[in-house]
Amino acid sequence: MRDFANEATQAWDIPLKGEGVDGAEAFRPSTRVPSTKPTRVLLVDDHEVVRKGLRSLLEKRPEYMIVGEAVDGREAVEKAMLLKPDLVILDIGMPGMNGLEATRHIVQESPQTKVLILTVHDSEYMARETLRAGARGYLLKSDAGHDLLLAMDSLRENKPFFSSKIADMVLKGFRGQEERNGKNSKFLRLTARESEITRLLAEGKTSKEIATILDISLKTVETHRANIMAKLGIHSVAELVRYAIRERIVEP
Repeated sequence: MRDFANEATQAWDIPLKGEGVDGAEAFRPSTRVPSTKPTRVLLVDDHEVVRKGLRSLLEKRPEYMIVGEAVDGREAVEKAMLLKPDLVILDIGMPGMNGLEATRHIVQESPQTKVLILTVHDSEYMARETLRAGARGYLLKSDAGHDLLLAMDSLRENKPFFSSKIADMVLKGFRGQEERNGKNSKFLRLTARESEITRLLAEGKTSKEIATILDISLKTVETHRANIMAKLGIHSVAELVRYAIRERIVEP
């Protein structure tokens, strides 16, 4: 029997670096935390009530120590570089630099830091892209009440964690990708950066706005835009929006 969990992580470049962790194990929560050293945590969410709730919960757990908070992606990157936390709990939908781009920067600048996405976004696209960006876990806020500590314990043991709904979507999405690749030789997967720019274009952002959000040059944005159009075989932003809706990159 094919191990779709393992194949999906390989196909989407999902990092599974723990020793003895196979594809199927990555989708199972951990219940054991052998280390006694407190895990240093950075909380990132633009809603103060969420951060307060997380702080209230974690302050009762001696195995975790909150070292800082941030309200947006840019501040999260700055504090991650300064504080070098073991774990960042990160929302996706924030003003300015979003969680996807912040994840990419944090993993690049502080490789030892693990990122747990805590979000309301239950789309297969968003889960896939944040995992490709380097996140080690993806937890829906609707599941946080009973799964947050399980997720944190899993990442603490260097084991990825996904909400059950997200795990199902990832596997179904991988099977669907296999079918599309088999039926359509023109299908080419966008890179993580191209996917992010596709999402921003579909949301109505201009190239100049995208350059500011992603902290890249306008010329780089235009180059990515041309590559995206060529890969997808489309010729207008309207077609790009339809593609983004169809692939659930953005909501209609």
